[in-house]
Amino acid sequence: MGERTESPTTKRLSEARERGQVARSQDLASAFLLLGALIVLATLGAGLLERMAALLRETLQTWIVLAAAPDATPVESLVVSLRHIAWMLAPILALMTVIAYVSHVVQIGWLVSVKALQPKLEKFNLVKGLGKMVSRRNWVKGGVNIMKLAAVTGIASLVIKGDYAQVITLPLLTAQGAFALVGQMVVKLALWLLLALIFIGVIDFLYQRWQHSHDLRMHKHEVKDERRSTEGDPLIRARRLRMAREIAMQRLRADVPKADVVVTNPTHFAVAIKYDESFMRAPRVVAKGADFLALQIRQLAAANGVPIIERPSLARALYRNVEVGREIPQEQYEAVAEVLAYVYRLDGRAAS
Repeated sequence: MGERTESPTTKRLSEARERGQVARSQDLASAFLLLGALIVLATLGAGLLERMAALLRETLQTWIVLAAAPDATPVESLVVSLRHIAWMLAPILALMTVIAYVSHVVQIGWLVSVKALQPKLEKFNLVKGLGKMVSRRNWVKGGVNIMKLAAVTGIASLVIKGDYAQVITLPLLTAQGAFALVGQMVVKLALWLLLALIFIGVIDFLYQRWQHSHDLRMHKHEVKDERRSTEGDPLIRARRLRMAREIAMQRLRADVPKADVVVTNPTHFAVAIKYDESFMRAPRVVAKGADFLALQIRQLAAANGVPIIERPSLARALYRNVEVGREIPQEQYEAVAEVLAYVYRLDGRAAS
């Protein structure tokens, strides 16, 4: 059948999207998630830490009181504490969920695919599954992931090594000072990892887009079949075009000889005008054409003795603004009346 050498068509990309096949980067999503986590912790972290500390003090005090009672158990107090922790963490978890969702929407847009959730029997094929596990693509993907892990680990090691002098001073600090120093180091490490993830994520996103387009490439015959199914068979379309042209020529042969005058550009446009005061309120365009049809109109007019007048601006205005069978607009009344009067004088008729 030949190689897949043709870029995917819009229809093929749309069908793949409906199946949930889109180009997205998990690394870029992770970078967005880390960025969101830093922003959330920077804005809500201090308040959350204070509430957690207060809850810890209250819980310990409650347990001390319960420990003095002979039959008391701290289970109820523990449940209450866990409930408070859940309420404190709920806003942060909700924000992180929204950020994770937005990180994918930014890459692929709004997409809800039911087909992606439908079970497929081929996914349970053990032979195919083992084949995919040892495929060249998975080996390459595994190697790239190892390189990503090595890069992130290397950056983290360099940052921690740079702060080694501060790490060894932690035992000399108070608990509050130690927490503050560890927090600064964690933020610094997170920022460096964020830069690394953004860099890796952008490259991975570009690669995923290329891979997605490469996977959806088509055979030449597939492109032809799709074009034939959407636009119709080329022979049939050519036949329809030929029939439409013949119908247009028949109308020209019937209408142009009845016209009073043909206004031209002189070569690009031709507009045939007729006026009969007995049943027309204003002159009417009975035929018009551009290029080849304009030539046909001029030839028919010359063959049937219809005057041909060159009025470039009037011909362009009538061709663009007046449909065949419609009366001319008021802004062209004066120019058309002048042309008709000139034609009537040529014919020896008195202008109305």
